[in-house]
Formats: sequence, C-alpha cells, structure tokens
Amino acid sequence: KRPRSRLAAPEEKNEAAQANLQAVRKQVQQIQDEVAQQALLEKSQALEANFNRQAFQVVVFGTVSAGKTSLVNALMGRVVGEVSAPMGTTQAGETYRLELSEIEQEILITDTPGILEAGVMGTDREQLARELATVADLLLFVVDNDLRQSEFDPLSALAEIGKRSLLIFNKTDLYTEDDQNLILDKLRSRTQDYIASHDVIAIAANPTPFHTDNGDTVQPEPDIMPLIKRLAAVLRAEGADLIADNILLQSQRLGEEARRLIDSQRRRQADKVIERYQWVGAGVIAVTPLPVVDMLGTAAVNAQMVVEIGRIYGCEINYDRGRELAFSL
Repeated sequence: KRPRSRLAAPEEKNEAAQANLQAVRKQVQQIQDEVAQQALLEKSQALEANFNRQAFQVVVFGTVSAGKTSLVNALMGRVVGEVSAPMGTTQAGETYRLELSEIEQEILITDTPGILEAGVMGTDREQLARELATVADLLLFVVDNDLRQSEFDPLSALAEIGKRSLLIFNKTDLYTEDDQNLILDKLRSRTQDYIASHDVIAIAANPTPFHTDNGDTVQPEPDIMPLIKRLAAVLRAEGADLIADNILLQSQRLGEEARRLIDSQRRRQADKVIERYQWVGAGVIAVTPLPVVDMLGTAAVNAQMVVEIGRIYGCEINYDRGRELAFSL
C-alpha cells in the first residue's frame, strides 16, 4: 500500500475542540451518577483519539426503499472490486473501506439502517441511523423522488447542527429525462438554504434489468460516476475541515450532554432543599401569628434556603445577599 500523507487539520478548530473536552472532563467530576459519569468519560476519551484520525467517515442515510445499500454495493463493486469485511453488524450499520485514486486517505463508508421502518424495532433502528448520521464527516442522504416531509425533517435537522451533506437522487432509470430534471429542480429548490446545487446528484445505483428483442435479460451497469467525482472533489478540497468540524461538533454535543446531566442533578438537589425549607417555613408561620413577624421569620428561613441553593449551583451567596433576594421574592 502506498504511504498516506497526514491531514493538516485547522488548528483553531482543534484547539476549540480540545478546550471543550477539557471542560467536559471538569464537568464529569461533578456528576454523582457513576454510570453516567463513566459513559461521558469514555465518550470524551474516544473523541480525543479522533484528533489523530486519518480516515474520512462517510455515512449513507435515507429511507428503506431509497436504495442505500445498492449505492454502497455499487461504490464498492465499481471502485474497489471486492467488498471489504464489515466492521460492524447489520443492526449497527455495516462499514466498508473504500479507496479512491484521487484521495490518499482512507474512506470509511457506513450503510445505516433505513428510517421510517414500521414497528418498535424500526423506531430503534431509525434512532441508531440518526446517531450514526450525526457522527459522520460527510453524509450521503439518499432519496428516490422528491423529498417527503418525513425525509425533509431529518435532513434539515442534520443541516442545522452543521452536518455537511450530499443529496443523492437515486433510481433515475425509472424516470424519463424530463421527469429527472423536474425532480432535480424540486430537490435543489427545497434544500437551497443548506445544500449547494452541485451537491444534489442524480445516479442509478442498481438499474432495472430489461429484456432485448431476442428475449435476453440485460443488467445495465450502475450509473454512479457523478457521485464518485463529487465525493472525490469534496474530500480532496474540504477533507481536513470536515474532520475538524465534526470533532468540534461532537465535543460541543458532549459538553451539552454533560451540562444537561449536571443541571438535572442540581435541580433534584435544589428541590430537596426547597422542600425542606417549606416545612421549616410552615413551622415558623404556625408559631408566629402576627403578619409582620410571619413575613420576617419566613424571609429569614428563605434567606438560608437561597444561600444553600446558591452553593448547589456553584454561586457563593452570603447571608445578607440571600436575605435581600428572599425579601425580593
């Protein structure tokens, strides 16, 4: 195998991602749930290992009927000649190693479970597919017609979090040339806010066989060269940025997950403090029937409550400031 040159990832994005991971490690120390703490720690360690990653992660995403697996098979058959051993399970999405002559780095292609499958198992597989899509450096979103709402929603959601996508219009052999152009125009119009026109690509990954006049059955060759050319162009021009953007995005999502856990933990602790001081305040009111004394006594109790809640949220409040806040409440 030829030696692979190392990608020069943008320093600014890597530094931001490393700062995020350092913040996550500090947050992990505050989490009391040991299972959640360990899970976050493992995620941060796995993400940190990505800084030296020299392979592109490309994920194929779409409905069951759009022809995702046919696209992957066409890529592997046309470009590699022999499908590599999968590195995952069918349920988790199969991943294959792909090499393009124009790209020195390795390309990992993951075929995800289809979205919109029926039943509970289908829902679980769709959730898995969405998770795989969010960790991709580049997403190949496959459709076989104009976008349905059920396809538009996940595509736009992935775009909103900064996921780079190519929109693949598959099964073009089923349409006339005029219909193909009409569908392509609609796809480009609907996604123009987050997908460039030249990133909407028409292919036929597994064309339908046809019969000749003498009765022979002919299997046409896959028409995926437009995708191969665009995939190579994107990875060649944007490869280092795609990896850096993805690592930065994953570090931000990990930080948000840690903050949600800590916020939930703090809220539970604060609720216990509030409940305890409600009972104390009720006791003060019960033994002091004069209205003014009731207010002063309850405010004093609330002042101590504010101080304790401040500690939970990492905000040191002295008793005088706590009393001012209690009176304002």
